[in-house]
Amino acid sequence: MIGGHGAADRLWTVTVITAILASSAIARAQDQARIAPADSLSLRDAIARALDREPGLRAERTDVDVARGTLSQAQLKPNPMVSLGRQQQPGGTDNQTNLTVEWPLDLFRKAGRVSMAEREVDRAQFHVADRERLLAAEVRAAYGAAVAATRDLEVFDEIAVAAARQYEVVRGRVDEGAAPPIERDLLGVERRRIDADRLMNAARAEAALMALKRLLGLAPTDTVTLRDTLESLVNVSDGPAPSVDQAALRQRPDVREADANVQMAEASIDRARRDGRLDVSLFGTYTRMRTTFPQLGFTPIGALQPIGDTFHYLAAGATLTIPLRNNNGGEIAATEARRAGAEARREATELQARTEVAVASTLDQQARAAVAMYAQDVRPLARQNVDIIRQTYELGRGTIADVLTEQRRYLEIERAYTDALKQAYDARTSLLSALGVQP
Repeated sequence: MIGGHGAADRLWTVTVITAILASSAIARAQDQARIAPADSLSLRDAIARALDREPGLRAERTDVDVARGTLSQAQLKPNPMVSLGRQQQPGGTDNQTNLTVEWPLDLFRKAGRVSMAEREVDRAQFHVADRERLLAAEVRAAYGAAVAATRDLEVFDEIAVAAARQYEVVRGRVDEGAAPPIERDLLGVERRRIDADRLMNAARAEAALMALKRLLGLAPTDTVTLRDTLESLVNVSDGPAPSVDQAALRQRPDVREADANVQMAEASIDRARRDGRLDVSLFGTYTRMRTTFPQLGFTPIGALQPIGDTFHYLAAGATLTIPLRNNNGGEIAATEARRAGAEARREATELQARTEVAVASTLDQQARAAVAMYAQDVRPLARQNVDIIRQTYELGRGTIADVLTEQRRYLEIERAYTDALKQAYDARTSLLSALGVQP
């Protein structure tokens, strides 16, 4: 009778624990249904918001406006110059007025200025596009970290609730003398350990959410609700990885920016050579000169008047700037060195892009294989082991410590599954960024 009564008590305890876990699973399903309100933020919405409002990116975009302003200025011709002068004889009546107009022809320099300014616009646009690519990758990573931390926190919430209920049930049985105190104490230690781990996970989840808010241009106190879950993000990304096309890889913004730097260096060489050539400016001069003498003369009608007259002169010519002593050789040498450096950096950028794609492809394949293994083999087997340990405890061949140990192992597997999902998500994020996939 005593043995039968002990087996019945164990059966009752396992039944209560199973019911508690089942109710926790139902509560989790309800929480999952509430995690995506109508005004919540999806990953796509987060990327779009960051590209629109992130302060650093907005500052980068002003560089494009600066480059366009420089291009507009480069397309303008030099202004004509007008000079006006007057000479007066001290104590006399003689005077002279000069008006000179100089018109620079800008024969060879405009094309060089415009070409370099156009390359600068291209470089600024590619730089902004690359910044958008990197920002989108940062948002994807931050969003993934936030939903992964949220998933861990939800698991701990469920376990904490279940552990608290288990503790209360077993404590009541211990008070009634139906169970040994060691079972209550074991559950008490487990409950406090889970509460401590939950606090640490809550802090990590909050920190991850704040990091995402910064990328969205939001204050740390702003409220953000995430719509997507880690499982849904990995499932959305399932399927074959994007193909690696080396020709398409050259269209990656940072590679194109490096190529634009080479073209800008070549344009600066052309400009330096043009600035070292001769230049021509046309000028025209009008001179009005009034001259008188201290003698008197007769007019045609016989009247006396001072001898003098007003003279008008027109002159035209050209001013040549001859590159005799300064043909801009030093500037040409410097720009050629800059081009060599730009070409080397372009090669380094292309090599870096190919390496990033190769590494990300490998990680993507391995991480997805790990997720599949967890989903198909590890988690179902861990669930089965928990059930077997409970049945063993029900038959009187185990203790509550065995059940707690296996449940703890199952919790560790769930956390490892979260890590595997996170790594698979991060690997696909890195691959998309390495391939230069536009947001």
